[in-house]
Amino acid sequence: MSTHRSLPRPLPRRFFNRSPVEVAQNLLGHRVVRHWQGNWLTGCIVEVEAYLGEDDEAAHAFAGCTPRNAVLFGPPGHAYVYQIYGLHWCLNVSTLPAGTAGGVLFRALEPLAGVETMLQLAPLAAGHRGPVQLLRGPGRLARALAITRACNGLDLTRRGELYLAEGEDDPRPIVVTPRVGIRRSRYLPLRFYLQSSPAVSPPRGPVLQVIARRG
Repeated sequence: MSTHRSLPRPLPRRFFNRSPVEVAQNLLGHRVVRHWQGNWLTGCIVEVEAYLGEDDEAAHAFAGCTPRNAVLFGPPGHAYVYQIYGLHWCLNVSTLPAGTAGGVLFRALEPLAGVETMLQLAPLAAGHRGPVQLLRGPGRLARALAITRACNGLDLTRRGELYLAEGEDDPRPIVVTPRVGIRRSRYLPLRFYLQSSPAVSPPRGPVLQVIARRG
């Protein structure tokens, strides 16, 4: 059983007090850690999208602050969870100082720990390709980590039931593409993923840029 001392160290709040683009790119290779019913579930972040706030037509913050999206306007480093199609939950983290909206959507993780529990939570998600597909896509990711609206507002900079943790150095380059699954501002280069990761959700292109990781 994991103890607080053995758990990976949370990313500090200052990490998230930057533009969504900076946070999104720098999140790749770090960890999402979930504590659920005594089980620790962990995944490496391999695909994200940046949302720019009130100037971004595709962002929930575009219409201004509401009770639903208030987390995006609050302090950085908190979970913003919403539902799409009345079925799937999506996990985001708030960025930028309080009062200025910004966020990053988690689109895919590579499973690292707690795979058996993830399979119990999302038995159909693995498919014929096995556990690599468990956390592929924002809906599957949330299902396999038992993330729901109850997680909305959680402080992701502190060890607890859900937080974001430091990962190991990952040399894989960052691929930049337009965001997917949206209609407004769809061509902006705001989707980022780790090249060659099998967990990245389709489609993988069109590729706009490939950024080498700093060694």
